[in-house]
Order: sequence, then C-alpha cells, then structure tokens
Amino acid sequence: MQADYADIPDELWERVKQWIPPWRRSPWGGPRRLDDRRVFAGIVYRLRTGCQWDAIPREFGSGSTCYRRFVEWVEADVFEKIHAEALCYYHEKVGLDLEWASLDSASVKAPKGGTSRAPIPPIAENSAPNGMF
Repeated sequence: MQADYADIPDELWERVKQWIPPWRRSPWGGPRRLDDRRVFAGIVYRLRTGCQWDAIPREFGSGSTCYRRFVEWVEADVFEKIHAEALCYYHEKVGLDLEWASLDSASVKAPKGGTSRAPIPPIAENSAPNGMF
C-alpha cells in the first residue's frame, strides 16, 4: 500500500528532511528501515488527530515504529527545527501576522482535591440569620 503524503507537500519535505538525523545500519543487520517521510507523515497524523500511537493507520508504518522515531527525533531536537522551517514555509505560502496571537488552555480539578488538607481559618464571624452555620 502506498503511503499518503498529502499532508506533507514535496516542497516542505525538501526543507524538513535536512534536519532528520541520518540512519546508520546496525552491523548485526535487522529489518529495512521505513522511509522517514512515511513515518513523519504518520507522526503528523498522530499529532493532528490526537489518536493513540497504536491507532495510526498502517499506511504510515506501525504505531510503535512511529513512536520510536518520534522519540529519536525529539532527543535530536528535530521538531524544534522542523517547526521553524514549517513556519517559514507557511509564511511564504500564506503569510503570518504575528501581531496577534492567542493561547488556549484547559484547567482541571486537582485529583482528590489537591494535596493540602489543612483547615481554612475563618476570616470573620458567622452572620447566618438561621443559625445553621
């Protein structure tokens, strides 16, 4: 089955592949290494969809292969360089306006209410009219 590289334009791949460290074959042999572009497309698919590594379609190679290559490239700071290269590519194609920027975040409740169980001291006398409190 032919891998789908539609998400990785040829021009972008030519700029990005220079940052991927060369592979050195093990002196003990082993299976043929999957094409870097194919695996990179799988990593991009995983990052774009948020799926689990094992849910990456087989056309990109196995999820474990994509994960191992992802870890290898993170340790080599490849994605930092690729990010800068992709921003330059996008700016040339569409243009970036960095005057406006936004951040998105999510807040969640601490598990089990947090770590501190210290009582909170009252700051004023209770003025509840029914005397319940």
